[in-house]
Amino acid sequence: MELNLQIAGILQIVLALLHAAFPKRFRWKEEFAGVSVLSRQIMYVHTLFIALIVFLMGLLCFTSAPDLIGTPLGKRVLLGLGIFWATRLVIQFVGYSSELWRGKPFETLVHVIFSVLWIYLTGTFWLTWFS
Repeated sequence: MELNLQIAGILQIVLALLHAAFPKRFRWKEEFAGVSVLSRQIMYVHTLFIALIVFLMGLLCFTSAPDLIGTPLGKRVLLGLGIFWATRLVIQFVGYSSELWRGKPFETLVHVIFSVLWIYLTGTFWLTWFS
């Protein structure tokens, strides 16, 4: 289980770093040109903080796997991380329209890859919590 937590940690760190590419990849300059400064800045700031928390979750898993596995507090943290990623998994299917990916090979591949990632993270945290 320790190795799976460390792998989950690395995956979360990579995911957090990917957030840096969001503005360019999703053309936020053009997409948000017509919204208020406040709305645009909220999007950037919230993305930064999501990336930061995912990075810190990854760092915690990578550097402190034995503590997460072997302490009561660690077990509670694992439960919380499992709930976080399970919620993200549900949002993958109910929060985004399938029109965004269905019939589009690249977008479908990305949808599948991230669905598998959310399943892996959820499973890793819950299975470690249950053990």
